[in-house]
Amino acid sequence: MADGFLNSDGQVIVQRMISIIHENRAYLSEIDGAIGDGDHGINMDKGFTLAENEIAGQKLSMSDALTTLGRTLVMEIGGAMGPLYGSMFRRMARVSKDQERVTTHTLSGMLEAAVASIAELGDAKPGDKTLVDTLDPAAKAVAAAAERGAPLAEAVDEMIAAAEAGWRSTEDMVARIGRSARLGERSRGTLDAGATSCYLLLKSMGETMKDLASAGSA
Repeated sequence: MADGFLNSDGQVIVQRMISIIHENRAYLSEIDGAIGDGDHGINMDKGFTLAENEIAGQKLSMSDALTTLGRTLVMEIGGAMGPLYGSMFRRMARVSKDQERVTTHTLSGMLEAAVASIAELGDAKPGDKTLVDTLDPAAKAVAAAAERGAPLAEAVDEMIAAAEAGWRSTEDMVARIGRSARLGERSRGTLDAGATSCYLLLKSMGETMKDLASAGSA
């Protein structure tokens, strides 16, 4: 039985990611309010809602749905997060669009492209208290899983664990990028909002991928 799942069945991945942002709108803004503007959840929810409306009633592949989400975020969310997430999802879509099946290697390529897109738009590095602290370890975990030939479900479990550890590590970091950097040491002791939304999105994406892979092998 082939590993992974059909790209053509993957629209639900984006739909569930949208739901996760809806469910955590208040939480994300609460976290952001501690050291930022307090609007991360509001802005993310606005962009994801608009993408939800764009996708509604269509039958899209995972890659096409990610393209729609990315385009909407770039166009509709203000501040830094729209371009960052929008570019990230569009790059992930570009890497996967010609792949009939989404496998561990596909996911690894998607996350590698996501990390590259963030690096091109900003100077954030691991340890700067940003979404990179969630995304980078997740990408490395999947790359290692792909190298040893691990099935998608195993790679996803390792991705989520690495993403969670990276996200939680931001609580003890001092912000070096963005508006929260002006707080210096006062930014320590709070989770980063971008790292939090990135963890929620990767976890949702991974869990849905596992569901699709499991259904395909049933």
